[in-house]
Amino acid sequence: MARSAGLHLFSGGHGDGRHPARCGCGTGPADQHAGETAGGAVCARGKALTKSGVGLRCGTEDSRRSRAKWDINLNDGSSASRRACFPGKPRFLARRTSATGHRFGRADAMTRVRGKCLLIAVALSVLVADLHAQPNADGRWEGTLKAGPASLRLVVDIRRTADGIFLGTLTSVDQGNVAIPIDLIQVNGASVRMEVRAVRGTFEGTFSDDGSRITGTWSQGAPLPLELKRVTAPVEAERAAEAAKTSESVTSATTGPNPFGIPLDLEVPVPPMPSVGNGQTHLVYEMHMTNFGPFEVGLRRIDVLSGDQTIGSVEGGELNSALLPVGAPPAGAATPGSGPSDFRSIESGRRAVAWLWITLDKGAAIPTQLRHRITAGEQTVEGAPVVVGSAGPVTIGAPLRGGLWLAGNGPANASIHRRALLPVAGRARIAQRFAIDWVKIDMKGRAFDGDSKDNKAYFAHGEEALAVADGVVIAIKDGIPENVPGLTSRAVPITLETVGGNFVTLDLGSGRYAFYAHFQPGSLRVKPGDRVRRGQVLGLVGNSGNSTQAHLHFHVSDSAESLGSEGVPYVLDAFEVFSQAGTSESRQSELPMQNAVVRFP
Repeated sequence: MARSAGLHLFSGGHGDGRHPARCGCGTGPADQHAGETAGGAVCARGKALTKSGVGLRCGTEDSRRSRAKWDINLNDGSSASRRACFPGKPRFLARRTSATGHRFGRADAMTRVRGKCLLIAVALSVLVADLHAQPNADGRWEGTLKAGPASLRLVVDIRRTADGIFLGTLTSVDQGNVAIPIDLIQVNGASVRMEVRAVRGTFEGTFSDDGSRITGTWSQGAPLPLELKRVTAPVEAERAAEAAKTSESVTSATTGPNPFGIPLDLEVPVPPMPSVGNGQTHLVYEMHMTNFGPFEVGLRRIDVLSGDQTIGSVEGGELNSALLPVGAPPAGAATPGSGPSDFRSIESGRRAVAWLWITLDKGAAIPTQLRHRITAGEQTVEGAPVVVGSAGPVTIGAPLRGGLWLAGNGPANASIHRRALLPVAGRARIAQRFAIDWVKIDMKGRAFDGDSKDNKAYFAHGEEALAVADGVVIAIKDGIPENVPGLTSRAVPITLETVGGNFVTLDLGSGRYAFYAHFQPGSLRVKPGDRVRRGQVLGLVGNSGNSTQAHLHFHVSDSAESLGSEGVPYVLDAFEVFSQAGTSESRQSELPMQNAVVRFP
């Protein structure tokens, strides 16, 4: 008897519908955060399928738009999936008054002065009244999403920093109790809007008169009513102290006693690499910022420039979501209830990583080099120009046949693979920068039918994995038993040797290597030294290594070391991507983005 996946925030995940699918090619806490959702693949009444997700777009009007998707699997087996676009333009906490254009005549000077004073007094009284009417969003809020008999308990923690930025986390109590960062919180009068890009969700609501409730709509495509109730006081003493500390570092003149300006060392360890997805070109890379000064540096903004043109910018909550101090757990791995962290302050002697994903305007030329302007306090600093990688993405065939296949944890700036910066052999690298966990789904958006603890119940289990190009097998691993599907069940201890489970590595030539992970034990049909042809079967999809369910992990990197390498972009020569309306569109020479639902030739 088929078992429903239930209502869930993270679609396409572990069979009981409570948790996101988790691949296991990374190690450490990064593998535990909320970006690990495979989400996004369900159909509207068994017909409409979600479309490929898009990455963060910076620096243009389109970057202000959030494409939000909500994926629902109802207990009766039916499904719903829709997408809504919200303009999301910044809204200010207080209304601005503008000049009326009135000209004063030759009236008495004192009359004019009194008139001006009256106007100023009226304007100030309106402003003060508006500010007093502003509800306080600080604190903890709880609510429950419901769709038929299914329900999810949610906890929202919000903190307003002393420089006026709202930070927050969303915790899904019934899905592993993982705290997910809220990327954008805008409060305008009695209205509030939140964006949670890791799950492509938005919430828009209205405060009650007494400020104890927020009533509104949660959307990940299809809207669902949601009421949040305040359960803690707006400002706690420790949060106020933390806010004061943050304000001092963020708003102060960061040069302090240092006469040489902002003491940041800026390094882009891997050149920006153009990739193509959703018909657009994306520049994907990281900037390491090390504070060599004796005091904290509070970041306000990062601008990315090509020549004199700004092609990308992040600030406020978006900047906070793009930053992570080295050694800190990912935002999604924060202890539930601990509240949002402000990563914009870099302590003395510490390093932070800025995860940058710049989407170019359609038709725009790819820059040959980039400049970065960092604003801290009232000062700015620019690093040396960074050359953009000139090598184009390698073109390959499909790693699987048919479908439907969900591009779980696929390319996106908040994807778990994108942020899997792992120190291997003395150097931190991101081998999985463009990795995808391919999860097979049915027309109802389910990854399995039957017992969620049985590998054979998963549609991906036993599917044939294919060589994506002519190449040479340079490494394999076999004999690792499969896991029982689940978040924490592992058949063997996870190490660098076992993290990929049973795997195959192909040398594609020109310094490009394809890595396939999590095969069934005993299913490999190749050995080291074998020359393979495109489309040749390499083995059968399984659930071995650091994996929660049957799926194929696939990525391309610049060396034979599966994790001790840098992930490089690639494109598939042909595939179909499905829209919400249930129609499909042929794509050529593109990389499927996170949560794309595709069919291979």
